[in-house]
This record gives sequence, C-alpha cells and structure tokens, in this order.
Amino acid sequence: MNVQIFGSKKSNDSKKAERWFKERRIKFQYIDMREKGLSKGELNSVASAVGGIAQLLNPQCKDGYALALVQHTPKSMLVDVLLENQQVMRTPIVRNGKKATVGFEPDVWKTWE
Repeated sequence: MNVQIFGSKKSNDSKKAERWFKERRIKFQYIDMREKGLSKGELNSVASAVGGIAQLLNPQCKDGYALALVQHTPKSMLVDVLLENQQVMRTPIVRNGKKATVGFEPDVWKTWE
C-alpha cells in the first residue's frame, strides 16, 4: 500500500486516521494541509475518486467567507479557487493509489489491505 494522509493537526478525524494506520502497522505519508496541501493533479485525482469536488467541501468550515467563495465559483474556475482555499476541505483526505476517501472511513480502508 502507498497511503497518503492529507490532514490537519487540529482535526480530530486526521488524528484518528493516523492512529488507525499506526495500530495496523501500515506505513503512510502524512501531509499537513496547512503547510503543503494538495497539488492540482492530486486534487483532481481525489475528486474523481470520491465522486466530485462537492464531496471535498466541509459545510462546517470555520472560514465562512472562503466556503461561500468556493460554493459560488463557476465550475470552470472551481479547482483553482479551491486550491487557494484548501481550509474549506474536509479532512483527512486519505489516498491509496487511485483510491481515496474524505473523512474518517476505516470501513473503506479495511478493503485496501
């Protein structure tokens, strides 16, 4: 497995995902979204794996202005605006090759083993 966890140190679900993989001794790469974030290619790959960009948005995001900006952006510009406002994405985003999940999804991760 080639697991990547995109998360935030403040996100409880990100911490739970790290712990879940550690307990099963599954190696993973952790990327703090506040420091690095997703690239355009990674964002497109994750979005197609989870059923679209709308699945990535966190409706409980504390940055209401950024969330409103992303929600009211035309589809042709959505990827670029979302890349600039990654704080509106739900975490963790867990990738394993072409497969991906958003949020804490241990039932899906079990099928990856």
